[in-house]
Amino acid sequence: MQFSRLLYDITDRKATITLNRPEKRNALDDVMISELTTAFVQASRDQNVKAILLKGAGAAFCAGADLEYLSRIASFSLEENRNDSSKLANLFRTMYEIRKPVIAVVHGAALACGCGLASVCDFVLASKENATFGYTEVRIGFIPAVVLIFLIKRIGEGRARELVLRGNIINAAEAHAIGLVNNVVAENDLERSAQKLADELCASNSLHAMGLCKEMFSKLHGLNLMDSLDFAANMNAAARMTPDCKTGIAAFLNKEKQQW
Repeated sequence: MQFSRLLYDITDRKATITLNRPEKRNALDDVMISELTTAFVQASRDQNVKAILLKGAGAAFCAGADLEYLSRIASFSLEENRNDSSKLANLFRTMYEIRKPVIAVVHGAALACGCGLASVCDFVLASKENATFGYTEVRIGFIPAVVLIFLIKRIGEGRARELVLRGNIINAAEAHAIGLVNNVVAENDLERSAQKLADELCASNSLHAMGLCKEMFSKLHGLNLMDSLDFAANMNAAARMTPDCKTGIAAFLNKEKQQW
Protein backbone atom coordinates (compact mmCIF):
# COMPACT_ATOMS: atom_id res chain seq x y z
CA MET A 1 0.00 0.00 0.00
CA GLN A 2 1.14 3.55 -0.75
CA PHE A 3 1.17 5.94 2.21
CA SER A 4 0.99 9.73 2.10
CA ARG A 5 2.11 10.36 5.69
CA LEU A 6 4.47 7.42 6.27
CA LEU A 7 7.46 5.58 4.89
CA TYR A 8 7.26 1.79 5.09
CA ASP A 9 10.22 -0.52 4.52
CA ILE A 10 11.07 -4.17 5.17
CA THR A 11 14.71 -5.24 5.50
CA ASP A 12 16.11 -8.38 7.14
CA ARG A 13 12.80 -9.34 8.80
CA LYS A 14 12.39 -5.83 10.23
CA ALA A 15 9.58 -3.48 9.24
CA THR A 16 10.45 0.19 9.67
CA ILE A 17 7.50 2.58 9.91
CA THR A 18 8.61 6.22 9.65
CA LEU A 19 6.35 9.17 10.39
CA ASN A 20 7.02 11.35 7.37
CA ARG A 21 5.72 14.87 7.91
CA PRO A 22 8.96 16.58 8.94
CA GLU A 23 7.62 20.00 7.96
CA LYS A 24 4.85 19.46 10.56
CA ARG A 25 7.19 17.84 13.12
CA ASN A 26 5.36 14.58 12.31
CA ALA A 27 2.20 15.85 13.98
CA LEU A 28 -0.70 13.40 13.99
CA ASP A 29 -3.93 13.97 12.11
CA ASP A 30 -6.75 11.64 11.16
CA VAL A 31 -4.98 10.54 7.95
CA MET A 32 -1.76 9.64 9.75
CA ILE A 33 -3.67 7.78 12.47
CA SER A 34 -5.45 5.75 9.81
CA GLU A 35 -2.22 5.06 7.91
CA LEU A 36 -0.36 4.05 11.07
CA THR A 37 -3.10 1.58 11.94
CA THR A 38 -2.95 0.12 8.43
CA ALA A 39 0.85 -0.10 8.53
CA PHE A 40 0.91 -1.95 11.85
CA VAL A 41 -1.79 -4.37 10.72
CA GLN A 42 0.16 -4.93 7.50
CA ALA A 43 3.37 -5.64 9.43
CA SER A 44 1.48 -7.92 11.79
CA ARG A 45 0.21 -10.07 8.93
CA ASP A 46 3.46 -10.16 6.95
CA GLN A 47 5.28 -13.45 7.58
CA ASN A 48 8.52 -11.82 6.47
CA VAL A 49 8.37 -9.38 9.42
CA LYS A 50 9.51 -10.36 12.89
CA ALA A 51 10.18 -6.98 14.55
CA ILE A 52 8.89 -3.45 13.96
CA LEU A 53 10.71 -0.13 14.37
CA LEU A 54 8.81 3.16 14.68
CA LYS A 55 10.74 6.32 13.77
CA GLY A 56 10.19 9.94 12.82
CA ALA A 57 11.65 11.87 9.89
CA GLY A 58 13.27 15.24 10.47
CA ALA A 59 13.98 16.90 13.81
CA ALA A 60 11.06 15.47 15.84
CA PHE A 61 9.78 12.00 16.57
CA CYS A 62 6.20 13.30 16.87
CA ALA A 63 5.28 16.66 18.35
CA GLY A 64 1.63 15.80 19.07
CA ALA A 65 -1.55 16.60 17.21
CA ASP A 66 -1.59 18.66 14.03
CA LEU A 67 -2.84 22.23 14.61
CA GLU A 68 -5.19 22.15 11.61
CA TYR A 69 -6.57 18.86 12.89
CA LEU A 70 -7.13 20.38 16.35
CA SER A 71 -8.92 23.30 14.73
CA ARG A 72 -11.27 20.94 12.88
CA ILE A 73 -12.15 18.77 15.87
CA ALA A 74 -12.98 21.88 17.89
CA SER A 75 -16.20 22.13 15.87
CA PHE A 76 -17.09 18.41 16.04
CA SER A 77 -20.24 17.17 17.73
CA LEU A 78 -19.97 14.77 20.67
CA GLU A 79 -20.69 11.80 18.40
CA GLU A 80 -18.12 12.96 15.83
CA ASN A 81 -15.52 13.37 18.57
CA ARG A 82 -16.35 9.94 19.97
CA ASN A 83 -15.92 8.32 16.55
CA ASP A 84 -12.66 10.18 15.96
CA SER A 85 -11.29 9.30 19.41
CA SER A 86 -12.10 5.63 18.85
CA LYS A 87 -9.75 5.62 15.85
CA LEU A 88 -6.85 6.75 18.04
CA ALA A 89 -7.83 4.16 20.63
CA ASN A 90 -7.84 1.49 17.94
CA LEU A 91 -4.34 2.52 16.81
CA PHE A 92 -2.91 2.26 20.33
CA ARG A 93 -4.65 -1.05 20.93
CA THR A 94 -3.32 -2.40 17.62
CA MET A 95 0.23 -1.39 18.55
CA TYR A 96 -0.06 -2.77 22.09
CA GLU A 97 -1.56 -6.12 21.11
CA ILE A 98 0.41 -6.80 17.94
CA ARG A 99 2.17 -10.15 18.39
CA LYS A 100 5.55 -8.81 17.32
CA PRO A 101 7.96 -6.60 19.28
CA VAL A 102 7.71 -2.87 18.54
CA ILE A 103 10.67 -0.55 19.09
CA ALA A 104 10.27 3.25 19.25
CA VAL A 105 13.41 5.06 18.08
CA VAL A 106 13.08 8.56 19.55
CA HIS A 107 15.63 11.05 18.29
CA GLY A 108 13.76 14.28 19.04
CA ALA A 109 10.58 15.56 20.64
CA ALA A 110 7.87 13.04 21.56
CA LEU A 111 5.06 15.16 22.96
CA ALA A 112 1.38 14.68 23.80
CA CYS A 113 -0.05 11.93 21.57
CA GLY A 114 3.45 11.60 20.10
CA CYS A 115 4.67 10.62 23.55
CA GLY A 116 1.69 8.26 23.61
CA LEU A 117 2.97 6.54 20.47
CA ALA A 118 6.27 5.83 22.20
CA SER A 119 4.61 4.74 25.45
CA VAL A 120 2.60 2.03 23.72
CA CYS A 121 5.69 0.43 22.16
CA ASP A 122 7.45 -2.52 23.81
CA PHE A 123 10.86 -0.83 23.76
CA VAL A 124 11.77 2.86 23.71
CA LEU A 125 15.29 3.91 22.71
CA ALA A 126 16.05 7.61 23.11
CA SER A 127 18.74 10.02 21.98
CA LYS A 128 20.72 11.28 24.97
CA GLU A 129 21.20 14.69 23.42
CA ASN A 130 17.91 15.45 21.68
CA ALA A 131 14.99 13.27 22.83
CA THR A 132 12.32 14.91 24.99
CA PHE A 133 9.06 13.56 26.34
CA GLY A 134 5.90 15.10 27.75
CA TYR A 135 2.14 14.89 28.08
CA THR A 136 1.44 18.58 27.55
CA GLU A 137 -2.31 18.28 26.89
CA VAL A 138 -3.44 20.00 30.13
CA ARG A 139 -1.63 23.15 29.03
CA ILE A 140 -4.13 23.60 26.19
CA GLY A 141 -7.15 22.45 28.20
CA PHE A 142 -7.09 18.90 26.85
CA ILE A 143 -6.34 15.50 28.42
CA PRO A 144 -4.23 12.46 27.35
CA ALA A 145 -7.25 10.22 27.85
CA VAL A 146 -6.63 7.27 25.53
CA VAL A 147 -2.93 6.81 26.19
CA LEU A 148 -3.28 7.19 29.96
CA ILE A 149 -4.38 3.55 30.12
CA PHE A 150 -1.08 2.43 28.58
CA LEU A 151 1.05 5.02 30.40
CA ILE A 152 -0.11 3.72 33.79
CA LYS A 153 0.76 0.19 32.70
CA ARG A 154 4.23 1.36 31.70
CA ILE A 155 5.31 3.58 34.60
CA GLY A 156 2.68 3.19 37.33
CA GLU A 157 -0.04 5.57 38.50
CA GLY A 158 2.09 7.80 40.73
CA ARG A 159 4.55 8.77 38.03
CA ALA A 160 1.82 8.97 35.41
CA ARG A 161 -0.09 11.42 37.62
CA GLU A 162 2.91 13.71 37.84
CA LEU A 163 3.53 13.66 34.10
CA VAL A 164 -0.03 14.35 32.98
CA LEU A 165 -1.00 16.81 35.73
CA ARG A 166 2.14 18.92 35.42
CA GLY A 167 2.26 18.72 31.65
CA ASN A 168 6.00 19.32 31.80
CA ILE A 169 8.64 18.19 29.31
CA ILE A 170 11.44 15.89 30.47
CA ASN A 171 14.70 14.82 28.86
CA ALA A 172 15.80 11.31 27.95
CA ALA A 173 17.65 10.69 31.23
CA GLU A 174 14.60 11.70 33.27
CA ALA A 175 12.35 9.54 31.09
CA HIS A 176 14.70 6.60 31.64
CA ALA A 177 14.68 7.14 35.41
CA ILE A 178 10.88 6.75 35.59
CA GLY A 179 10.74 3.75 33.24
CA LEU A 180 9.27 5.51 30.23
CA VAL A 181 12.45 4.83 28.23
CA ASN A 182 14.36 1.54 28.14
CA ASN A 183 17.73 2.81 26.92
CA VAL A 184 19.39 6.18 26.40
CA VAL A 185 22.16 6.27 23.81
CA ALA A 186 24.23 8.89 22.03
CA GLU A 187 22.48 10.43 19.05
CA ASN A 188 25.07 9.12 16.60
CA ASP A 189 24.63 5.60 17.99
CA LEU A 190 20.82 5.57 18.14
CA GLU A 191 20.15 3.93 14.79
CA ARG A 192 22.80 1.26 15.28
CA SER A 193 21.47 0.45 18.75
CA ALA A 194 17.91 0.14 17.47
CA GLN A 195 18.97 -2.14 14.63
CA LYS A 196 21.08 -4.24 17.01
CA LEU A 197 18.12 -4.73 19.36
CA ALA A 198 15.80 -5.65 16.49
CA ASP A 199 18.36 -8.08 15.09
CA GLU A 200 18.77 -9.68 18.52
CA LEU A 201 15.02 -10.20 18.85
CA CYS A 202 14.83 -11.67 15.35
CA ALA A 203 17.77 -14.03 15.74
CA SER A 204 17.53 -15.13 19.37
CA ASN A 205 13.82 -15.41 20.17
CA SER A 206 10.84 -17.40 18.98
CA LEU A 207 8.29 -15.10 17.36
CA HIS A 208 5.47 -17.33 18.57
CA ALA A 209 6.75 -17.21 22.16
CA MET A 210 7.12 -13.43 22.08
CA GLY A 211 3.58 -13.22 20.72
CA LEU A 212 2.25 -15.35 23.57
CA CYS A 213 4.08 -13.14 26.09
CA LYS A 214 2.46 -10.04 24.59
CA GLU A 215 -0.93 -11.73 24.71
CA MET A 216 -0.44 -12.35 28.43
CA PHE A 217 0.50 -8.73 29.06
CA SER A 218 -2.67 -7.57 27.33
CA LYS A 219 -5.00 -10.01 29.12
CA LEU A 220 -3.63 -10.43 32.66
CA HIS A 221 -4.48 -6.92 33.86
CA GLY A 222 -7.78 -6.84 35.71
CA LEU A 223 -7.98 -10.56 36.46
CA ASN A 224 -8.15 -11.66 40.09
CA LEU A 225 -5.49 -13.97 41.49
CA MET A 226 -7.28 -17.24 40.80
CA ASP A 227 -8.31 -16.23 37.28
CA SER A 228 -4.76 -15.00 36.59
CA LEU A 229 -3.25 -18.28 37.71
CA ASP A 230 -5.77 -20.30 35.72
CA PHE A 231 -5.09 -18.22 32.61
CA ALA A 232 -1.32 -18.51 33.12
CA ALA A 233 -1.50 -22.29 33.61
CA ASN A 234 -3.49 -22.67 30.38
CA MET A 235 -1.02 -20.47 28.49
CA ASN A 236 1.88 -22.46 29.94
CA ALA A 237 0.32 -25.74 28.83
CA ALA A 238 -0.49 -24.43 25.35
CA ALA A 239 3.04 -23.05 24.89
CA ARG A 240 4.56 -26.46 25.72
CA MET A 241 2.65 -27.98 22.80
CA THR A 242 3.93 -25.57 20.15
CA PRO A 243 6.54 -26.62 17.57
CA ASP A 244 8.73 -23.66 18.62
CA CYS A 245 8.86 -24.87 22.22
CA LYS A 246 9.64 -28.46 21.25
CA THR A 247 12.33 -27.36 18.81
CA GLY A 248 13.83 -24.90 21.29
CA ILE A 249 13.97 -27.41 24.14
CA ALA A 250 15.53 -30.05 21.90
CA ALA A 251 18.22 -27.60 20.78
CA PHE A 252 18.90 -26.61 24.40
CA LEU A 253 19.22 -30.23 25.55
CA ASN A 254 21.51 -31.02 22.62
CA LYS A 255 23.60 -27.93 23.37
CA GLU A 256 22.83 -26.55 19.92
CA LYS A 257 22.25 -22.88 19.12
CA GLN A 258 18.71 -22.41 17.85
CA GLN A 259 18.39 -19.93 15.00
CA TRP A 260 14.93 -18.44 14.86
